[in-house]
Amino acid sequence: MPPIDTSAELAMPPIATVSAVLVLLPPSETKIDGGDGPPLHLDALAHPSLNPLRAELADELVKLAGDVPASRAALGLSVKQDSEISRNAALWSSPTTPALFRYTGVLYDALDVRSLRGAAAARARSRLAVGSALFGLLRADDPVPAYRLSAGSSLPGRGTLASQWKPLLEPVLASIAAGQLVVDLRSGSYAALARIPGAVDVDVLAEHPDGRRTVVSHFNKAHKGALARLLASTRAEPSDAGAVATLARRAGMRVERTGDSLNVIVPA
Repeated sequence: MPPIDTSAELAMPPIATVSAVLVLLPPSETKIDGGDGPPLHLDALAHPSLNPLRAELADELVKLAGDVPASRAALGLSVKQDSEISRNAALWSSPTTPALFRYTGVLYDALDVRSLRGAAAARARSRLAVGSALFGLLRADDPVPAYRLSAGSSLPGRGTLASQWKPLLEPVLASIAAGQLVVDLRSGSYAALARIPGAVDVDVLAEHPDGRRTVVSHFNKAHKGALARLLASTRAEPSDAGAVATLARRAGMRVERTGDSLNVIVPA
């Protein structure tokens, strides 16, 4: 795929204020190739306290890429996915693009951040962040390369990623949560990397004709993406779970609240 052009999005005016709400997204295993930014420079990323572990993990991925069978085993890849290993091999030298434009897939298709314009686009850049197994926490504009590392991966000679990220990432997220409402849309494996005190957790449940409810698996991403788009672009500044639920209902979603947890109810 040729390098992607993000010049239009990057020409948006800088973020003027910090929003009252931060929407924390999961990353995606699928990522767009290319970019028009310079190679990875950790000092260009937000939350510099995370840089020591970011550097360790990046170096480990590059080293691991030199052993293709070991990479497949550690990253849970098949032979057909060897291109992901090649991405990791070039992690320090490949071009970057803003995090929000790097990730693809069902959730990011529903979010469709590229279609936002003007004030809505600026709000999205202020309000959206991504939880990452490699970088810990990324803001919308953070320039990152294509890479492959999942929250459930286990790199040789290291403990779980959760055991490594928690001591560093939880204080960062706690500090953010002290000043902003955090709506946590991460999947379970990424939520396990660090807890967020007082965050609004969101689940998607399918309601069957007989009243039974089951957890939506794959397509929960589409519904979370739609909620993320709403929260990213609205002029409202929700300050608690109730306000988030109200916004979602006004947008036509069926939402039930229990404390700081929200269930989005969809037909089975």
